[in-house]
Amino acid sequence: MTEPTQDPIPAGSAAPAPPPWLEELPPRQIVAELERYIVGQDAAKRAVAIAIRNRWRRSQTPDEIRDEITPYNIILIGPTGVGKTEVARRLARLAGAPFIKVEASKFTEVGYVGRDAESMVRDLVDAAISMVRTEREDEVYPQAETRAEERLLDILLPPPAPPPPPAPGAEKRPGIFVVSPGGQARPEPPAGSEEERRARSREKLRQMLKDGKLDDREVEIEVTPQNYPMLDLMQPPQGMEGEQVNFFEMFQEMLPRRKKRRTLRVPEARRLLIDEELKKLVDMDDVVNEALDRSENHGIIFIDEIDKIAGERGTATGPDVSREGVQRDLLPIVEGCTVQTRYGYVRTDHILFLAAGAFHVSKPSDLIPELQGRFPIRVELTSLTEADFVRVMTEPESALTKQYQALVAAEGAKLEFTQDGIEEIARVAWLANDRMENIGARRLHTVMATLMDELLFELPNYPEKVVIFDRAAVRKRLEKIIDDDDLRRYIL
Repeated sequence: MTEPTQDPIPAGSAAPAPPPWLEELPPRQIVAELERYIVGQDAAKRAVAIAIRNRWRRSQTPDEIRDEITPYNIILIGPTGVGKTEVARRLARLAGAPFIKVEASKFTEVGYVGRDAESMVRDLVDAAISMVRTEREDEVYPQAETRAEERLLDILLPPPAPPPPPAPGAEKRPGIFVVSPGGQARPEPPAGSEEERRARSREKLRQMLKDGKLDDREVEIEVTPQNYPMLDLMQPPQGMEGEQVNFFEMFQEMLPRRKKRRTLRVPEARRLLIDEELKKLVDMDDVVNEALDRSENHGIIFIDEIDKIAGERGTATGPDVSREGVQRDLLPIVEGCTVQTRYGYVRTDHILFLAAGAFHVSKPSDLIPELQGRFPIRVELTSLTEADFVRVMTEPESALTKQYQALVAAEGAKLEFTQDGIEEIARVAWLANDRMENIGARRLHTVMATLMDELLFELPNYPEKVVIFDRAAVRKRLEKIIDDDDLRRYIL
């Protein structure tokens, strides 16, 4: 594959280095990245940081012991709304390695309708394929853009028809030849030839294309349809993916690729042409090989709600799906097995598994002993206090107060929260959790939605463009709901 042509880097400036993978960062820095979005739960952050850093440490060990080092699987235990799922969300955005989050409650035993446990590995490979393909496309994007531009210019300025052959017996006029210093002769086109005029016109069109002056023009291009409508009916049902023969892909390869002519505006045509050139430039065999390697050695699977498949062992009777049966299906995947995917076989021996569950009804010891042994590290997350709610409202980069300030700013207004106002919101949320079901930080969403309801509805015609929520304003809007048990139960 040819190397992409890139613009020269100005002298004195270095090329921007790609961001490091999460596992290449030291544990302390991984914790610092998580603290930008998650308040408290230092033990969970510390355990996750060590587990992720161990992936990099394993890759630096000698070959003879590398395969013997097992992943540092972790199970996070804590009530709802304390940050278990948020850890997974932030890891997914920070990790350069393949990462997926699955719900344990969606899986069923083999033989029942639903998703089988092996589908999580196939989803991980799909995520790795998408990640690697995006990286490869970014590398060759300038080259694909140049090729698409040339194709678009060929459409805007079609090549001339070939000159008619000379009539028999016609006198041939001698041309002008120029001899180079090396003794090679080449024909010299006459001044003002058709080629020169076409070259000048092409460069003018190229400049107009770059300046966006041709965006309103329509062009007719040939595109290859992505798939065939009738083949959509042959897609495997949910839970049957990755079987021995992928009939959909087999028929797609057998049927001829018919091109379709479409009339599009120049920006849309340019986008489609760039996509076609990217497919030609990216070597999918290389993408698949790299994605399978990343999935096996750097993949991370986060299994949420694992407590929903835990229960008292030996009590399941009848034809229903048993929780213990789902655990038995998960066990070989976590232990290490070979899973067939549409791209090839994947070993799960060194995939890192992180699990989380509230364990309100059940407890971790209700899991089958073999599965418990595959999650040797257990971290208990603590319930959030009123002081933690104040931190949740102020410290994270995506805090609720900052989100609402951005929404209000879209209407040309300004929203401010005083410190005592934030403390009052935290007090109301903690009080609602204490008097009703404790749903952790999610209670802040319901309290803030109730607080901001009138403002967001009247904001376009609101007389004041600067709105300040202090303790008095928060109490005025929420006091009636907090004092009324019926309203509190159904609103908060």
